[in-house]
Amino acid sequence: MQLTPLIAIHAFCAISATAIGPVALWARRSGSAAHPRLHRAAGYAFVTLMLGAALTALFIRDWRLPNLWGYTPIHLLIPITLGSLALSFWHLAHSRVEQHRRIMRKLYFGACLTAGLFTLLPGRLLGDLLVQSLA
Repeated sequence: MQLTPLIAIHAFCAISATAIGPVALWARRSGSAAHPRLHRAAGYAFVTLMLGAALTALFIRDWRLPNLWGYTPIHLLIPITLGSLALSFWHLAHSRVEQHRRIMRKLYFGACLTAGLFTLLPGRLLGDLLVQSLA
């Protein structure tokens, strides 16, 4: 697989979401250190970047790995991400802040950190680039 503009946009969105996610999570913690404006701005940026990453992933196919019509198991994160974002905002609209917080934390750790680690495996574009740069 080579670095195409679509993959570059996807990588930008995913890496940026991984970087901005902790700001959104940290800024809204309870207590005197809460920063609601920062939380909201970082949260909207995080959601926008996650939507970008999920929607671009729809068009990224990998025919070398075990797949179904070019979709690999990591593509299962697309409906999980989109559903988590929708459910999170639904909870927020119904003043269920704790459920919103829990979903967003799980989304960050699952879709950003865990999936990010899987992209570093050999045979994946970023994994191969990492191995080549370390060799």
